[in-house]
Amino acid sequence: MAESRSTFIERLFAQHGALQAFFQRRLSSRADAADLVQEVYLRMLRVSNPDEIHNPEGYLFTVAANLLKETAAADRRRVSGLSIEALDAAEAMRELPRFDTAVDAARRVDRLQVVLNELPPNCSAAVILRYRHELSHEEIARRLEVTPRMVKKYLTQALNLCRRRMARLK
Repeated sequence: MAESRSTFIERLFAQHGALQAFFQRRLSSRADAADLVQEVYLRMLRVSNPDEIHNPEGYLFTVAANLLKETAAADRRRVSGLSIEALDAAEAMRELPRFDTAVDAARRVDRLQVVLNELPPNCSAAVILRYRHELSHEEIARRLEVTPRMVKKYLTQALNLCRRRMARLK
């Protein structure tokens, strides 16, 4: 193959726009899908000898599938190490960077609104009921018709997604 590695990778990605759709079908957030497409691109650029790849399209989607598995495993590790009872919402919000000006505070609120809109519906409902309406886990469980344990899982997932997305939007 006479073309350079970056030209080869760019051509491969141009021919296979299905990679974005591949991630979007498997993730709840378009932004996360775009981030993973970019990560696949970077990993493909690190391939030392693209001439040895006999099936570039297959290799591309194998890299994508492996990245998806790595991301899911990392998310599970974060969730399993986090107990919602041990976390107070105020403590979780204190971990966010502080801004001194009103303009920065308004931007942060706007970013948080974008992140909250990207949450899965049950997570979003649980967050709103817990932090805006100050309902207990039992009250939320009755409204969502799930168990209190499921409410805890929704809140944990929502906090993790919010932290991760807020960090990316800086």
